Formats: sequence, C-alpha cells, structure tokens
Amino acid sequence: MNSIFLRIYGGMLTAFVLVALLGVLSLHLLNEVRSDQYRERLARGTFSLMTDNLAAMTPVERRRAVVVWGRLLGIPLALEPLAGQQLDSRARNRLLDGQVLVEQTGPHAAKVYGLMSDTEQLVLVGEVQQISEQLARATVYLLIDELIRFPIAEQPQRLQALAASKEFGFNLRLVKPQDAELDDDQRRRIDEGDTVMALGKEGDSIHVFSGVTGTPWVLEIGPLYQMNPYPPQLLVLIGVIALSLIGLIVYLLVRQLEQRLLGLEETATRIALGKLESRVPGGGADSVGRLAAAFNAMAEHLQRSLTIQREMVRAVSHELRTPVARLRFGLEMIGDAQTDAARRKYMDGMDGDIQDLDKLVDEMLTYARLEQGAPALNFQPIDLDALLDQVIDELAPLRPGVRVERGPSIPAVDGSGALVEAEWRYLHRALQNLVSNAMRHAESRVRLSYQVGLKRCRLDVEDDGPGIPEAEWERLFTPFLRLDDSRTRASGGHGLGLSIVRRIIYWHGGRAQISRSEALGGACFSLVWPRKQ
Repeated sequence: MNSIFLRIYGGMLTAFVLVALLGVLSLHLLNEVRSDQYRERLARGTFSLMTDNLAAMTPVERRRAVVVWGRLLGIPLALEPLAGQQLDSRARNRLLDGQVLVEQTGPHAAKVYGLMSDTEQLVLVGEVQQISEQLARATVYLLIDELIRFPIAEQPQRLQALAASKEFGFNLRLVKPQDAELDDDQRRRIDEGDTVMALGKEGDSIHVFSGVTGTPWVLEIGPLYQMNPYPPQLLVLIGVIALSLIGLIVYLLVRQLEQRLLGLEETATRIALGKLESRVPGGGADSVGRLAAAFNAMAEHLQRSLTIQREMVRAVSHELRTPVARLRFGLEMIGDAQTDAARRKYMDGMDGDIQDLDKLVDEMLTYARLEQGAPALNFQPIDLDALLDQVIDELAPLRPGVRVERGPSIPAVDGSGALVEAEWRYLHRALQNLVSNAMRHAESRVRLSYQVGLKRCRLDVEDDGPGIPEAEWERLFTPFLRLDDSRTRASGGHGLGLSIVRRIIYWHGGRAQISRSEALGGACFSLVWPRKQ
C-alpha cells in the first residue's frame, strides 16, 4: 500500500468497522430501553388508576376488583406485599416514588408493578402479553367507571384531570358520536355498548372508542402506536453512506497532498540528476508547505555550497599552476646552470615557490575547517592593546616601506579597559590577515585601532592605498576573489584571507565589514563582535 490515500482510507475503514460493531450493540440497547419506556408509558395511567381505586376499598372489595379486572384484562392480577418481590433497589425506589414499573420477561411479555399504598406496602402485579391491546379495554372500563360519578357537563374536565394526573401514555378525550371518525357499523356497535378498535388514517395506529352509558359522549383513546424498533439495516445504510462520503472527502484532500508530495519527489530527483536550480513550488503554511520551504532552503544551500566548491577547485587549480610551473622551470634551469651562484639563485626561487604552496594549503585547510561548522572555541579575556602590539611586531618588519602604527582607541567606560572575550588563536589569525592585506595595498601607512563599548567591541584596520570601489564591497569576502583594478594581482595573496576573517568573526557572533577610511583615504576593514560571549 504505497498510496497515502489507501493507507488513510484503510485505517478509517478499520475504525469504521469497530464503530459499526459498537453502533449495533448500542442500537440493540437503545431498542431495549425504548421498548421498556413504551410499555411503561402505556401501562402507567391504567395501573395508577387501578391502584388509586384499590387504596380506597376494603380488603374484600379489593379481592373482588382484582378478580374482575384480571378477567377484563385477560391476565392474572394479584395484590402482593412489596417485600416479597424480587426487585433491585433501583426498581423499589421507583415504585416508592409512585412510578409504574414494567419488567420484561419475554420477547413480548412483561410484568407490571404498581404500588397501591406507601403505608400498606402492597403492590398490584400483572403479567401482560400484548400490552397495548390488553390494556385498552381495561382502561376504557376504568375511565368510564370513574367518569359516571360526575355530572355530564363536568365529565370532559374530569377526564382531562385524570389524563394529567395519571400521566397516560396516549390521548384521552370525550367526543360526540357524530364527531367520532367511525363508520355506520362501528357507530351501531358503540350504541350496543361494545368497544370498537379502529385504524387511524395513516394506518399505523389504533383508536379505541367506547360509549359512556347514560351520556351523549363517546370515549376515544389514542392513537396507540406499535413499538417499532430501529432496524439494523438502517445502521448499515447510514454506515455505507457515511463511509462513501468520508472516502470521497479523504480522497479529495489526500489527492492534493499526494500531488504536492509528488512534486517534491520529482524536484528531488532532478536535483539528484544535477539540475541544482530545481525548486518546489511554494504551497501555503501547512506541513507540506513548510516541508517545501525547508526543501528549497536545503536545495539553495546545496547549490551555493557546490558552486563555491567548484569555484574553489577552479581557483585552487589556477593558484597551483603558477608555482608548479615555476618549480618545473627552476628544476630545468638548475640542470643547465654553469655556476654555484646561478644554481643558488634558482634554488632560492624554488624555495619561495614551495613556501607559497605551503601558505596556500594552510589557508585552504583553515577555510575548510571554518566552513564545515563551529570549531572548538575557547573564549577567554583578551587585551586588545597586547594583541595589536603583537601583530604589529610580527608583521611590520615584512615591508619596511609601510609604517604599521596604532591609531586612537576608545577603551571601555566601566574600567575594564581593552579586555574583551574572544578565542585568541582565531582572533589573532583574523587580525593578521587584515593587516597583511592592508600592507600589500598601502602606499606608506597602516593604522590599527579599537573601540570597546558596553556590549560590543570593534577593531579597525585602515590603509592609505587606492581603496576599494563601493560596488565591490559585498563581493570582497568571497573565496579566491581578487580585484583586478586598484588592487592588482601583482600584490600577491590567494583570495582566502578575507574569507577566513569573515568565518572567524561569524563564529564569534559578529560580522566583518568594509568602508572607506576617513583618515587615510584607503580601505577600512572592521571586525565587530559581542564584548562578552
């Protein structure tokens, strides 16, 4: 499964199957709860009415009423002590709160409990098979028996009061015979004292009609609906539709993601084939967009590094060619020399070429070490006065025609003088490179100075040479770069000294910069870095 879409969709399908199994179990439990609530709703009003009537009777009347109601309902009814019922504490509490309890005993059978009195702790118990049909006739009998105790004009209000107080699970109303939705045969049966069950207009419900003897009323109960459990097929249908919609949405989302990742893969392949200018199209601020930006930055760095490497290889090849050619020429001339003086002259020239090669290799190794990463820097307090004096003593004798001097410097105002934190070896090398570069191009003077502030410090190396055009300032620190106008190639050097300076000061957390010297008129190279590391 190499496709992201298939992986995501497969995982979602697995999760969906687990959710579907949980849904089937939840549906089954939900149908059981709905079934219990349905039975309780139908039985609540009737059993409450019976228990209220029983509470007002004598023991003999109670036994007689239970027998009559049992025959009327077609189920066994019994008045039993609450303590003898096998009910849990939750069910007992519900009975004590006045609720009617329905306990399922089979697929369609149930046992109904109704508490007659809190004081006597007697429970009316009935075993019902078809709860909706069986209770209908008993409910009609009990309601009519209750209504005929009141005047005809008050009977509708009494019926509504009973419906509200006993919480019947269906509608109750008294209507005139002509207003009841009955055919002629059904009206005739009601006139004869029968109870009629009629289908509702929709065909999914039952209405029970019974005439109230001695009154112009017809008692209507209903509509009574059958308990219709949620079918499992409905859950399957919903699942299939949901899975299809989820799959479509995931496909549309993942398709764009795969296309963007495919573009990233194609760009990486082109770069691997040598097309370093290839880039991934930008794509927003999401994870793939950030990945594309990081990839482009990596490709840019890789292209820049390879370009520098190629330039270095070309430059090194060029730099090596001249001294090697001179060495070959010197060897040939030594063989042809007739005197010791001539041979000594050529040997001195070859020794200078070897020193030039050694210096080039040293600069290349130093630059490569600084380019690869942060070297192990041992920061320590350095006295800039001592550092400048040491560099002047080391380099001033190399070109007697150029005077290397100290310029006006500004020590720290906090009393620490010229002390700054730096790596002595590398800072010494950077200053040496700057002073050597200035001495090669100066006419007669090179000046060194410093400024130590509260947070940063600065070293300046100025010369009175021809200076550097401002347009070349940004390129000047490029490896092996040597300008051919004011600073001629005849001045010497390999073009790595300033690149090494830039790297050294970079690892000190500072920067190297160039400007025009206001005092001497030539170039001014400056090193700026934090006073404390």
